[in-house]
Amino acid sequence: MISFRKATADYEEWLGRQIRLVPEDLKRKHAVMREALFPFLRATFYRWAQLWPEVAAEAANAPEVLAIGDLHVENFGTWRDAEGRLVWGINDFDEACRMPYTIDLVRLAASAHLAIDSDHLRIAHDDACAAILDGYRAGLESGGQPWVLAGKHDWLRDMVGPNLRDPRMFWQKLTSLPDFEGAIPRPARRGIEKLMPRGSAFRTTHRIAGMGSLGRQRFVGLTEYKGGMIAREAKALASSAWHWASGQKDKEIRYQKILNISVRDPDPFVRLEGNWIVRRLAPDCSKINLELFPKQRDEQKLLHAMGWETANCHLGSGRAKQILKDLTQRKPSWLHSAATLMCTAIGSDWKAWRGKV
Repeated sequence: MISFRKATADYEEWLGRQIRLVPEDLKRKHAVMREALFPFLRATFYRWAQLWPEVAAEAANAPEVLAIGDLHVENFGTWRDAEGRLVWGINDFDEACRMPYTIDLVRLAASAHLAIDSDHLRIAHDDACAAILDGYRAGLESGGQPWVLAGKHDWLRDMVGPNLRDPRMFWQKLTSLPDFEGAIPRPARRGIEKLMPRGSAFRTTHRIAGMGSLGRQRFVGLTEYKGGMIAREAKALASSAWHWASGQKDKEIRYQKILNISVRDPDPFVRLEGNWIVRRLAPDCSKINLELFPKQRDEQKLLHAMGWETANCHLGSGRAKQILKDLTQRKPSWLHSAATLMCTAIGSDWKAWRGKV
C-alpha cells in the first residue's frame, strides 16, 4: 500500500484533471486535516476507498448497491420539501457510486467510533454499531420511509433544532462575502439562474465550505426577493473517488441518480446541472453538527435513524432481499470489528499526515 501522502498527491492530481481546484482552499483543507481525527476522516474518502478492500476484506465482500460512499454521522441535515415541511436525512452524495452496501455502514459506524472517542457522542462503541445495524435492517424490511419532521419524530426535531441557523446571522455571513471577480463557469451560472425566480438579477460570490469537497469551486448567487434574501449555490462535482481507488475508467457522476431512486422526500431546490450540483442555501437547510445537539438526547435512537436513512438510499438499488440474506450470514459483531479495523488504519494515516511517524 502506498503512503498516505503519496495517495493524497495522486488523488488530487487525478481530481485536478476533472475539475478546477482552488489552491487556497486546498491548503486550508490540508491544515484542518491535521487538527483532529474526525475531520481527517471526513476529508479523506479517497483513502478510505483505497484501504477498504484490504483492511476490511471480509466486510467488503458483499452485494453492491448505489451507495453514498462518504457517509458519516455529520453527513445528515435538514431541508424543506415541496410542501414546506422540514425533512431530515443524508444531504451529500458527492461520492455516490456502485459499491458494496457494507461500505456505508462501516464508514458510518467508524465515524461514530471517532465521535465517541472525542466525546461528541456518549454511547458505547458496540451499542452504536448495534443501533445503526438495527435501524438499517428495519428500514430494509419495512420498505423505508423518509424522515419528515412535521408532527412526527418530535424527538428528532428537538435534537436537530439547535442546528437550524439564526436567520439574521446566516444572512449577515452570506451577504458579507465579496463579489467574485473572475469568470464563473457557464454551467454553474446557468444552474443558479434556473433555481432563481424567473428574471432575477443576482450577484455572485465564492463560498468556502465542506471538508471532503473543500478545494472545489463553490459559487453562490444572492438576491433580494419579495422583501427578503435568497441564495443558490453551485458546487463543482467530479466522479467518485471510488473510481480512482479501484482504477475504473467509468467517470459517471451519480449524484442525481441516487437522489432519484432513493426512498426520499426531496428538496425541490437540488438538481444536477452538468458537473455542478445546485441547491438552495437557507437557515433551515443545514448539516447537523454534533456539538450543537442538546446535552439530553437519545443517541441510540439517533443512530438507529441514521441506519434507517442509509437503508432509504440503498432500497433504490432493488437488492433488499440479497442484503438481508447477507446480513443473516454475518457474525453479530461484524460491523463493530470492521469499523475498529478501519479506524486503526485511518489513525495511522493521520499520524503520518501530522508527521508523528
